[in-house]
Amino acid sequence: MSERYPITVSSWTLGDQCRFEDRVMAAKEAGYEGIGLRSETYVDALNEGLFDQDILEILKKHGMKVTEVEYIVQWAEEKRSYEQKYKEQMCFHMCELFGVGHINCGLMEDYSVDYTAQKLKELCQRAGRYIIGVEPMPYSGIPDVKKGWEVVRASGCDNAKLILDTWHWVRADQPTELSVLDGIPADKIISIQINDVWDRPYAKSILRDESMHDRLAPGTGIGSTIPFVKMIREKGIQPKAIGVEVISDAYVEKGIQYAAKYTYDNARKVLEAAWPEVL
Repeated sequence: MSERYPITVSSWTLGDQCRFEDRVMAAKEAGYEGIGLRSETYVDALNEGLFDQDILEILKKHGMKVTEVEYIVQWAEEKRSYEQKYKEQMCFHMCELFGVGHINCGLMEDYSVDYTAQKLKELCQRAGRYIIGVEPMPYSGIPDVKKGWEVVRASGCDNAKLILDTWHWVRADQPTELSVLDGIPADKIISIQINDVWDRPYAKSILRDESMHDRLAPGTGIGSTIPFVKMIREKGIQPKAIGVEVISDAYVEKGIQYAAKYTYDNARKVLEAAWPEVL
């Protein structure tokens, strides 16, 4: 496994109904090197009665690290709720606690490029030394890599970058070709997330439901993952984490051990075929 590009089980892959130590153990036993945490799953761990030091000790006990922190949203609102302000600060704290340098962020609301870029600039200023990774999602206000890059570039911030996800890439109807990334410096893509998709997408009006409940493990759908990873490798991208984000009710219903092992085994097959150097 790669220390440089840690293969990470993203938070949603194991759902949100498990104890923190069970999450860590399932990931470790499956073969993952790192786990992702959302602010919600971190707070869940605190609500178990754990303190930060307890969490760090559990990670150390099982030889695991947190390598992905998420998820800041609604950052372009003129009047942000206290919930979102607290969530943002929680993500900053998590980065400090776990030694993670970037935060995954999304934006459901649709604004102009100039307005969104200004709000991204303000977020980046609040983030300080942490990198804000903007994730394009086809049902969001940043639906594809084209607008994502326009916003990141217009923000003018060194710590504004992009996160690319296989599922979102395919469902945005973007061809898996290097030409789509023309003009985007490789170092402006901070991390990637891999998964696969069904041949037939959900209707556009409920596409987010597919994203949040019915993704497939890497390499087990229409076969989009290997071309996606090859594109990332050929672009010269050096992701801070390779997240395996497979949000699947069907997998989690079989238990977190199954979800961890099945997604890891299939992610490894994809990486062996498309980018063996990272293993």
